[in-house]
Amino acid sequence: MTDLTPGMRRITFTGAQLRAFTSANGFPQPAFDSTGFDDDIRLVFCYPGQAEPVLPVQKEKGLDLPRDPRPLSRIYTVRRWDAEAGELDVDFVRHGIGVGTTWAYRANVGDRIHFFGPSASRALPHDADWLLVAGDDTAVPAIARLLEELPTGTRAQVFIEIGEDEHRQELREQPGVEVTWLVRDGAEAGTTTLLVDAVRNCGWWDGKPFAWLAGEQRSVRDARRHLVEDRGVPKEDIEFIGYWRRGEVVVLDTDKAVPDPERTRTPFERLHDLVELIAPIAIRTAVELGVPELISRGVTGVEDLAGKVDADERALGKLLRYLHTLDLLTETGPGHYALTPVGEVLTLEFMIDLLHPAGAAGREMLGIHGLTESVRTGRASYVSITGQTFAEVRTEQDYEDRYLERLAKFQAALAEPIARSELLAGVRHLVLHSGGAGGQVREFVAAHDDLRVTICALPSQADWLRRDLPDTIPDERQRARVSVVEQSVFEPSPPADAVFVIRAFKNLPDADAAHALRRAAENLSPGGRVLLIEDLFDTDDLDEHDGEADLLALAVHGSGLRTLAELDTVIAQAGLVRAAQHTVGWGTTVHDLVPAGTH
Repeated sequence: MTDLTPGMRRITFTGAQLRAFTSANGFPQPAFDSTGFDDDIRLVFCYPGQAEPVLPVQKEKGLDLPRDPRPLSRIYTVRRWDAEAGELDVDFVRHGIGVGTTWAYRANVGDRIHFFGPSASRALPHDADWLLVAGDDTAVPAIARLLEELPTGTRAQVFIEIGEDEHRQELREQPGVEVTWLVRDGAEAGTTTLLVDAVRNCGWWDGKPFAWLAGEQRSVRDARRHLVEDRGVPKEDIEFIGYWRRGEVVVLDTDKAVPDPERTRTPFERLHDLVELIAPIAIRTAVELGVPELISRGVTGVEDLAGKVDADERALGKLLRYLHTLDLLTETGPGHYALTPVGEVLTLEFMIDLLHPAGAAGREMLGIHGLTESVRTGRASYVSITGQTFAEVRTEQDYEDRYLERLAKFQAALAEPIARSELLAGVRHLVLHSGGAGGQVREFVAAHDDLRVTICALPSQADWLRRDLPDTIPDERQRARVSVVEQSVFEPSPPADAVFVIRAFKNLPDADAAHALRRAAENLSPGGRVLLIEDLFDTDDLDEHDGEADLLALAVHGSGLRTLAELDTVIAQAGLVRAAQHTVGWGTTVHDLVPAGTH
């Protein structure tokens, strides 16, 4: 243990399980590795008064996280990983009251800690002319590692917010990299605009920038807004991570340095608890009107808000007063409001997309209002609620563009481990059916130099993909190995060594899904395979979110999540058999299928 500054302590971890090992229940685990400067791990702590932590359980499909109680865990950056020495450094910031902070400053040599990870972080682009890096105390470990790993000749402006002048650290210096320390001088973390102001007022260099922003969620959000809206930086050229959110911490009565996990709720947890009848409808109304976004931009008065959103002032006042009772808003003066930490969550793009009725996810979510009809009839009720089938919605190019853009944001976590695995070894031509095809193909062709990929997509999807591929796969040589053809999953796939079908069957009845699988295998090369990823309903480990997805698919498509046995029936109806089953990444199962009689 080393105190780097009065505000940061480094703890070095070592142990046999940093090497490859076999879990207690017999599953082989790979050796730990960390290759990205922003790789993170999740440390698992003991609940107050308990001698042992609640731990995830390794299963064949990945980690199973207990729900009641859940593991008490926090995410930390991998500051240093020395594979030869078997040493892992993690730096802990000392500000506020937190589970990890208290543990770190009470830890002794020889203490044990459990963790899992790391999750893969995004690599810096190779086509940027310069970097803009900004973060607070919590981002110092990642920034320090980034500077250590930057190639010589990289140009960068780096802004780091810290609590006190004594919290500065020695960082790697090199020509072209300017580091500016921003000191709060005793102000609490998350209460100043130092970081946002530095980004706003920095000298803007010539060429194409890439921005990496990390720290308190609101500061990161506002800095990103400035770069996108005022500087015109494309969203894909900004990596932003809200490491933490300022909020209320309730401490134990018996130990004022330890949060009470029963009474301390994160903003996301509290928001989830509010999803009940009037509360979620009122929240969605506020998002549809754009109220949280406007308040976050400084429009705080009821009269001004009513004018901005074209609403009745008296009626809007009632809505804001109710949101105040839900702790989404706080009243700063008569008729004036500000967002609470919970309310701040409503300004995040993915949350707006989920709650707004025109959002890519929100528009699909409208179907849940017809759940009663779907339960009675067993058929989709979406058309009764919206006047359109969801298939008709998907033909609207504007909606399809937003839908596919949303899907694309989550593809790296799925595609990277597949690309690194042996699944595509020996495959020269891959046909892909997937809503997130662009981001997936990027990882596939980058990892396999001799792989050619044909993406099959409906016309609206194909149009978006052709426009998106130059940005998603900037390397022209890699992009030259990717083609897009307009066809549905029900048509025979082009001849190939393997056909990959990813999450395409949730909205299809069994007979249609079997027909699609049969068509996928129709033109396989000798020895070819169909690779299938499909979300399943695990009846042995019931999960609330699986249940939600199942009901939504019933109301929107008349289908739902299949159990493994139900999927096996579909596979058999298609004339296929499962030759193997692979687990990649964080528990994603890939079914390796071949025509019956060839296995």
